[in-house]
Amino acid sequence: MTSEADRWYDDDAGPVVRPYAMTRGRTSHAAEGRLDLIALVISESRSGDAEEDTDRTLSPEHVDIVERCREQPMSVAELAADLDLPIGVVRVLVGDVLEAGLVHVTRPVPPAELPDEGLLREVIDGLRAL
Repeated sequence: MTSEADRWYDDDAGPVVRPYAMTRGRTSHAAEGRLDLIALVISESRSGDAEEDTDRTLSPEHVDIVERCREQPMSVAELAADLDLPIGVVRVLVGDVLEAGLVHVTRPVPPAELPDEGLLREVIDGLRAL
């Protein structure tokens, strides 16, 4: 049997919002294929007045994403850590602001597509020879 001190009530739990409430019950977004953990989210607006550019119909979580990415590009994983939200929730929220045109997403170049270090050294040597 639990004692009265071991029980907690809703007020003791603090503000609790279920992830499905933030995403309106959605577990994925059409843009999810573009939203892996290292995808960079960049705000479309770089103006200094965040209030002026923010859509009033967005949830507070959407606004947080847009504002954080206005300061500097952030990966989906960084956003999840900064917002203290599950990665799946952040993917859905980023998909929403992407669809609204408030951010765009870029993916880092995979290491396999980067030029070989030897090739770069040969180019540098060739340029020096000129």
